[in-house]
Amino acid sequence: MNSDLELAITLADQADIMTMSRYRAMDLHIETKPDNTPVTEADQAVERMIRDALATQRPDDGVIGEEFADTDTSKSRLWVIDPIDATKNYVRGVPVWGTLIALVVDGDPLVGMISAPALGRRWWAVRGEGAFTRDVDGTVRQIHVSGVKNMNDASFSFSDQVGWEKFGNGNAFENVRSSVWRSRAYGDFWSHLMVAEGSVDIAAEPELNNFDMAAYIAVVIEAGGRVTGFDGTDPLSAGNSVTTNGLLHDEVLALINK
Repeated sequence: MNSDLELAITLADQADIMTMSRYRAMDLHIETKPDNTPVTEADQAVERMIRDALATQRPDDGVIGEEFADTDTSKSRLWVIDPIDATKNYVRGVPVWGTLIALVVDGDPLVGMISAPALGRRWWAVRGEGAFTRDVDGTVRQIHVSGVKNMNDASFSFSDQVGWEKFGNGNAFENVRSSVWRSRAYGDFWSHLMVAEGSVDIAAEPELNNFDMAAYIAVVIEAGGRVTGFDGTDPLSAGNSVTTNGLLHDEVLALINK
């Protein structure tokens, strides 16, 4: 097994224990950050654990995380961490949340691990080695994007409509939604991983940070999909993400920027 993926799996194992031990806890400590998003003691504890492990196991690598200051970002190898993606779900007892761990090398996400213990699911990938998931029953299988070629046959997932008004003269969301067969707000990392699995064909979010994206980008690419920013450029630079099965990508971009 790739040594970086092996480390990511070990970190995800520990993160699962920590997050599940505080999930739905009546005494869970929650604070509001300056951007008005919640952070819990579990978010902070998991990120500290991962950073401490990386300092020992990968001392020459940089780290970007959601909760604490970035370190050594000039390094070619950067670990990108979201200790709990979808914290708002976590604090309300909604099971759609997960720990996202990625290794980005020279700006390219090469390793991705996403663990969603409340869903009983995991997804991972290493560049050139395929994308995989572990199902609720423990079965591991390789995953691939869908073969849907037409927008009127496509399923589209998103998180919410916040931020979409900045694109397509304010009509970007409706342009996409009205062109597809089905739209659902599955939300957050899950939308993009369902594209990787072939359950959904399009996922898009207009406002994202690198720690929201890096891990699922690695998985989607290895599953045969495509991920760009809304303008077609690198999503990590654009600050937003369009994820598709590849076959629909250019048409989706055209609708967003119509």
